[in-house]
Amino acid sequence: MFTVIGIMFAGIAMGYLLRKIELLQKIGKPISYTIFLLLFLLGISVGTNKDIVDNLATLGGQAFLLAVASTGGSVLAGWGVYHLFFKERSRR
Repeated sequence: MFTVIGIMFAGIAMGYLLRKIELLQKIGKPISYTIFLLLFLLGISVGTNKDIVDNLATLGGQAFLLAVASTGGSVLAGWGVYHLFFKERSRR
């Protein structure tokens, strides 16, 4: 996991340093298509895995619950930060 994160940050640093090179500014669309292809191939890989397909309802439910809990926690934290730091207090 740290290797993947390290590679990502190294790519960000290289992109920042090389941001003025014209060729790299035109590479956004091919990268998007490559990501779509990788996601499609990942879907094929998941679809051929019998264990994942057999437990898809359970895994999907857990993923949904995790997504709802994460979103709810983020909304609550944002609401708290807004009220603590950004909302103007009424003067009485």
